[in-house]
Amino acid sequence: MKQAVFQAFEGMRKNEGGPFGAVIVRNGEMIAQAHNEVLKTNDPTAHAEITAIRKAAALLSRFDLSDCEIYSTCEPCPMCFAAIHWAKMKKLTFGATREDAAKIGFDDQYIYDVIQGKAEKLQVAVLQDDHNECLKPFTEWKEKEDKKEY
Repeated sequence: MKQAVFQAFEGMRKNEGGPFGAVIVRNGEMIAQAHNEVLKTNDPTAHAEITAIRKAAALLSRFDLSDCEIYSTCEPCPMCFAAIHWAKMKKLTFGATREDAAKIGFDDQYIYDVIQGKAEKLQVAVLQDDHNECLKPFTEWKEKEDKKEY
């Protein structure tokens, strides 16, 4: 966790993003470390956890990180929490809470409210269109013999 905190300071002090850091460990060895790079990259998904996952997956040349664990300086936002699950990591350890983050301007409550159907006003209009056309790649995927399941 100390290295994750170091990363949080590093990124924040370089004005590369908010005060968040993450480290991924495999078999007791740190294999990836990252900080929030949203400002550096102009990428709203460049949170510390996502950046660390990308680095670990590239290093290991695989998307399955089920033999890894992640340490984050803060409770992951919904996007990062989902990514940790998509990577199949076995353990998440975090320091500060989402309430702590909200107190300094990083409030994810609206996203939680949207997910739970509790939001009073929607920021994003969500529409469904061309269902049948969009199912065509699904049909081909289902029949594809050389696909790699994930």
